[in-house]
Amino acid sequence: MFHHITVLKQEATEGLRIKPDGIYVDCTLGGAGHSSLIASQLSSKGRLIALDQDDWALNNAREVMKPYVDRITLVKTNFRDLEEVLRNEVKVDENGQPQVDGILFDLGVSSPQFDEGERGFSYNHDAPLDMRMDQSAELTAAKIVNEWPEQEIARILYEYGEEKFSRRIAKVIVERRAQGPIQTTGELVEMIKEGIPAAARRTGGHPAKRSFQAFRIAVNDELGAFKDALHQAVRCLAPGGRVSVITFHSLEDRICKQIFNSYIPKCTCPPDFPMCVCGGGQGELKLVNRKPLIPSAEEIESNPRARSAKLRIAEKL
Repeated sequence: MFHHITVLKQEATEGLRIKPDGIYVDCTLGGAGHSSLIASQLSSKGRLIALDQDDWALNNAREVMKPYVDRITLVKTNFRDLEEVLRNEVKVDENGQPQVDGILFDLGVSSPQFDEGERGFSYNHDAPLDMRMDQSAELTAAKIVNEWPEQEIARILYEYGEEKFSRRIAKVIVERRAQGPIQTTGELVEMIKEGIPAAARRTGGHPAKRSFQAFRIAVNDELGAFKDALHQAVRCLAPGGRVSVITFHSLEDRICKQIFNSYIPKCTCPPDFPMCVCGGGQGELKLVNRKPLIPSAEEIESNPRARSAKLRIAEKL
């Protein structure tokens, strides 16, 4: 069993407006904090389907969620398979579309994945260069660092890590790997530091933080999977159903905001009309909170990793 502090636990769950006999999906089981709270509000007729690609998370959930075993289904998969999973697990409508009452995403890596050195997620532990959430996946951070072209390494550092010294870091990595394979997180941290000017290393937290985020996102195709899954979630919501999304950095939040907005009805009436007569278009969602909810000062104090979290909630029309 592992220790993980769930971020925005009450807010994200309350945002789903749980019905005791409803069907809900936790796309990111993790430490089972949200799943446990959802399951505790369900009757024996309700159901929670929880997804995770990490065996560690699934094994932990089997223990902590024993009181709710009659109403939960655990599925080992990436959440980009959401629609396929639901077609096998719930009733479909006349169009063959699964329909559920609420879907939750809590993005980012669980605390144990960061804290346990052997997983390779942390720049504070010397470990093999892995970073896979699904240990059966082929792509590892070692493969990216040792085999991808310099230009591609620089691209992911810049796009996924928003690292302004991406080209310098990529150049150091490629020069160093010519001398032999790069195998550990400790080696990678030293190369990242070498690629960042000394003055810049002294500000903004650990110098490897942005680069490690970038490699993790690339290894697990996190942004591509999230885009696929969020579109699927909209399709799989029953009318009145809600989706709650917790993001932890600007890239995820931007994707969530853009996808939600793409489903919101757009008024096409001339601006001088006193009221809307077009019906607002054929949108599928409405925003529950126009601005994202953020953790309280108390939550941030007790769990500093919550600092960057944002919660967006939308409802199916």
